[in-house]
Amino acid sequence: MKLTITALLLAGCALAQTPAPAPPTVASIYASQLKMIESEVVPLVEAMPEDKINFAPTQGEFKGVRTFGEQAKHLGAVVYMVAAAAKGEKVPVDIGQDEKGPAEAKSRAEIAKFLKDAFAYAQGAAQTLTAANELQLTKSPFGQGQMARGAALASAVWHSFDHYGQMVVYARMNGIVPPASRR
Repeated sequence: MKLTITALLLAGCALAQTPAPAPPTVASIYASQLKMIESEVVPLVEAMPEDKINFAPTQGEFKGVRTFGEQAKHLGAVVYMVAAAAKGEKVPVDIGQDEKGPAEAKSRAEIAKFLKDAFAYAQGAAQTLTAANELQLTKSPFGQGQMARGAALASAVWHSFDHYGQMVVYARMNGIVPPASRR
């Protein structure tokens, strides 16, 4: 019994001396959101068989939809666009015409690399955001008007989840359980 009480006292002293974690920064909040969606999208692209990368449903109301690979490239193109807007920069890579992504990225590996690079660039954009500049207006990447720098980067997350949902449907139609659902 004495050993148990001593052990508890020592553990309590150790916990009392542990410093509190630093509060999150604006940059870390955006960075963690980007990391979360990247950890869902990239493994899904890598899980889709190479011969199914150009799959698009044909039954039902799917006429004219993007293929799985086109969804992923579009997602990456928009991530680049909004991250560049958040940084107040020009998009640093070829994102193709009409947000389609680079035409030369055709294989699963090339598309996955484009996505990884897009998210890495967005992580860099997240690191530029602070409480002082998060609400500064920047040119909207979607045409006319302006938007807050933070709102531009936040759109990378919600837009990515929109396409992730569509890509999950395509994967499941091909017998692929999304990696995020395998946990």
